[in-house]
Amino acid sequence: MKLLQVRKGQFVYYQNELHKVYSVKPLAKKSVLMFRVKDMEQVDCKAEEITLYKPKHMDSFLFFGSRYTLLENQPAEEGGYILITKPDPDYMDHYSLNEFEKVESVEGNNVITTRQNTVKAKEFLVMSPGEAAGSNDIIYLDKSKVSAEQLEQDAQLEEVLREKSAIRPSIGDVYLNLDNTGTAMVVAIVDEEVVLGTGDRLTFHQLYKADNWSYLYNINDGEFK
Repeated sequence: MKLLQVRKGQFVYYQNELHKVYSVKPLAKKSVLMFRVKDMEQVDCKAEEITLYKPKHMDSFLFFGSRYTLLENQPAEEGGYILITKPDPDYMDHYSLNEFEKVESVEGNNVITTRQNTVKAKEFLVMSPGEAAGSNDIIYLDKSKVSAEQLEQDAQLEEVLREKSAIRPSIGDVYLNLDNTGTAMVVAIVDEEVVLGTGDRLTFHQLYKADNWSYLYNINDGEFK
């Protein structure tokens, strides 16, 4: 693509994988900022490195590890997701092209999202959980170039992301050291590693799986009872 053609919200392929543009910075060397739709991993690149894709009815893809199929003329459900493909917001609403929105309530054919946007039926496709029969898989531009190992990783992605979310610590978390009954607080987080007040450094996974560290409380929540 040419830089002048790139817009916030567009679905594009980069390195064969589906991404969504969240910002364009014309003066930057890599001016297109995106996240990979399947796992929200952020990346930046040049406009000429991407290929535009317009999502449509019966397209199927992974969104944060979970499989969905886009359906038109499908009733939206509370707690489900929609993809806004034809945005036409009223002046009180705030959404744009290809926004992922969660449905809070349904009013006739329209929905109220958890961001308090009222979205008309003509503006969105319903993200139906699962891969519908006869759907068009759009995770990759050319699936023949994808290894069996990568496809297996995709199949396990939802579980992996769920575990990462569950084990991600926060600054202020207090842990009990079962070896010496002492306590230590998370004082810093650097990439995928935590630094405890004792000086111990562990990855998220190591802390989560450790036999000698047990989570007690976060100082922002009050003392452990």
